[in-house]
Amino acid sequence: VLYPKRTKFSKYSKCRCSRGCKPDGTQLGFGRYGTKSLRAGHLSYRAIEAARRAIIGQFNRTMNGKFRRNGKIWVRLLADLPITGKPAEVRMGRGKGNPTGWIARVSTGQILFEMEGVSLSNARQAARLAAHKLCSSTTFVQWS
Repeated sequence: VLYPKRTKFSKYSKCRCSRGCKPDGTQLGFGRYGTKSLRAGHLSYRAIEAARRAIIGQFNRTMNGKFRRNGKIWVRLLADLPITGKPAEVRMGRGKGNPTGWIARVSTGQILFEMEGVSLSNARQAARLAAHKLCSSTTFVQWS
C-alpha cells in the first residue's frame, strides 16, 4: 500500500500546492516510458494504487501474463500527507478530526509512473488507462 508506515506527527496542515514546476522529478530516471503530470494538485493513495493496477492489468492482457518476467514499473510518488475528516452530524469546533486517508502532493511536470520492458504501443495504452484513474491531467513521455 502506497503510504508511510510511520510519521513524525499524526496530523499535518494540508498546505497549498505550488503552481510552478520543480526541477527535481521532471525527467525519466529509471524506465523508457512514463506518465507526466500537467497540473499541480493532490492525488489520493487510492487513485495511485488504481492507476498502478490498471498499468499492470494492461500489460498482463497484452503479453499473456509475461509482464512479471519482462516489464517493470516504478511509482515515483508517495502519498505521505494524512488527510483528516470529522464524522457526519458532528457540531463545529472541538479540534481537528481523525486521519481518514493519505494524499501525495504533485507539482507540474512531475513524473508519476515509469515503465520498461514493453513495446511503445502497450506502454502508451497503459498510460492512457492509468490517466483515467487519476483525477489530474497527464501526458505520455518517452526517453530519447
